Amino acid sequence: MTDESSDGGLEVRGSGRVEDLRENLPGLVRIAAGSWLHTAEWGLVSSLRLGRRVVDVATHPSKAGDLVGDAAKAAGVVGELARSVTRGVPLPKALMDTAVSLGAVVGNGTGDAKTPRYQQVAPTASLRQRGEDLLNRSRDVWNTDVAHPAYERILGELAPDEARILVLLIRSGPQPSVDVRTGGPVGMVSSELIAPGLNMIGPRAGVRYLDRVPAYLNNLFRLGLIWFSSEALRDGLEYQVVEAQPDVLEAMHSVRFARVVRRSIHLTSFGEDFCRICLIDEQTVPEALPAHAPRPDNDGDEAPTP
Repeated sequence: MTDESSDGGLEVRGSGRVEDLRENLPGLVRIAAGSWLHTAEWGLVSSLRLGRRVVDVATHPSKAGDLVGDAAKAAGVVGELARSVTRGVPLPKALMDTAVSLGAVVGNGTGDAKTPRYQQVAPTASLRQRGEDLLNRSRDVWNTDVAHPAYERILGELAPDEARILVLLIRSGPQPSVDVRTGGPVGMVSSELIAPGLNMIGPRAGVRYLDRVPAYLNNLFRLGLIWFSSEALRDGLEYQVVEAQPDVLEAMHSVRFARVVRRSIHLTSFGEDFCRICLIDEQTVPEALPAHAPRPDNDGDEAPTP
């Protein structure tokens, strides 16, 4: 549509709006696409939840009334979407509002879409069924399970450097560590801990972050893979390199009288099995691997303070 201008020319009406639309078109496309993705995601999750509710109604007919009521509410929300678009509400905003409203209706079967999953506790009957299934598997002579089921979870809780430390322990055996305490005449009466658990595990394992070794060892201890022995290794030469390290010398020079207490770090039997199954070559002969001392019931119960 055109108008005649004062100077005899023709002016296109609304040309400025067309240019504005062209400039804003990419942004509108992104908004519409994002809304579509969120709505599609909601549709998939809601369909799964609705399917579970239908099965629940099939086994518990008394809940059919709740499902019908929720279906009616959902139909009303969809109708509100159509009315909003008719009134001129932008489609992306209308879609997002509808997704939120439908999520509140379907939710998790209770009408509350905000209830976090971690608050949903499995029924006692379900836990008892899992226990019964576990016992049945233990009686199955054809069961081929080799690895402990916790190994998969443990692999997800290990840092790459921690895996290198475990490989060092399984291939090279127990590692020496030292505590630096106060000594001299005063130390004979009351000895104070200056620096605990100093070792060479980080450099020997080739870890990337040497300053994180104390945290690595604490995590491995938490997972039940290693333990800290108060006993020294039989080979005293193992401690010479450790005691010559700068951090050990610095701790010893921080007080007038200091002494070194030799300790050691071992794999637990659980940790040895984990390493053999998850971290080293299957062709490695277990008898060729260094032995680790068994963990006493009253030793190594606490990790040393970094």
